[in-house]
Amino acid sequence: MFIFHYLFLAIAWLIALLPFWLLYLKSDFLSFVLFYVVKYRKKVVFENLHNAFPEKTAREINQIARKYYRNLGDLILEVIKLMLLSEEQLMRRIKVNNPGLVDDLYNKQKSVMLIMGHCGNWEWTAPAIAFYTKYTGYCMTKPLSDPFFERYIMRLRTKFNPGSIVHFNRFFRMMVENRKNLSAYVIAGDQTPTRSEINYWTTFLNQETAVFLGAEKIAKALDLPIIYVDTQRTGRMRYEVTLSLITDQPKETAEFEITEKHVHMLENAIRLHPDNWLWSHRRWKHKRADIESITN
Repeated sequence: MFIFHYLFLAIAWLIALLPFWLLYLKSDFLSFVLFYVVKYRKKVVFENLHNAFPEKTAREINQIARKYYRNLGDLILEVIKLMLLSEEQLMRRIKVNNPGLVDDLYNKQKSVMLIMGHCGNWEWTAPAIAFYTKYTGYCMTKPLSDPFFERYIMRLRTKFNPGSIVHFNRFFRMMVENRKNLSAYVIAGDQTPTRSEINYWTTFLNQETAVFLGAEKIAKALDLPIIYVDTQRTGRMRYEVTLSLITDQPKETAEFEITEKHVHMLENAIRLHPDNWLWSHRRWKHKRADIESITN
């Protein structure tokens, strides 16, 4: 196992050395292997796509899937590229359209919560936003099951901002302790809750979907303005980020209003660019009928 780990690190380092034009070629090959040879989670991807877009033909679904695997190839190599990626290179490849929205809140001496989905390259998005703003940024994370890859991905995620990644079990406590400091807190809003964490269901992409209420609860508890982050691919390994204010008065919102808004915004983004989301994620592995039959 240790030999495999060292071999992976050596290959990853060599990949990170490659110029972007050569990464495109490597990505095309990787995408071919993932789609046609390994068939990485292909059943999950097609099942998710068919359920999300019942109005689309089999040919349209197949086109989205093939584009998705091409994007997935890019994403995998982009994450590896982070190892040797400079701040200047990152800024050239990811543009934040309206950082003034965050600057206004900073000037009002307000910390802010940023909620995003697994669209585009979320690993590039978080540090890019930090470069565009004056805030100190923190991201909530759930650790990977493999300790080696958890250490590897943590080194990449903290490259530009050491100490910026906080375990989800400690995130709220850290925010409370950090209330006197102006900070931007980044949360992924489209992850799948465990069975014990399911407290709310909504309709997302034509399916009953369990969603976390954590972002809404934290925003209300700490009176944090909350912004939706949309990352869209504009070319090979190039992205554009758009920030949209959900509310700057969370305590004035109705119950579940914040959650419904960010879910709706994510769904709209996915419908506009369906190949840009993480379709290989088992987002709908929990069924409402199954959960309710256990709890009743």
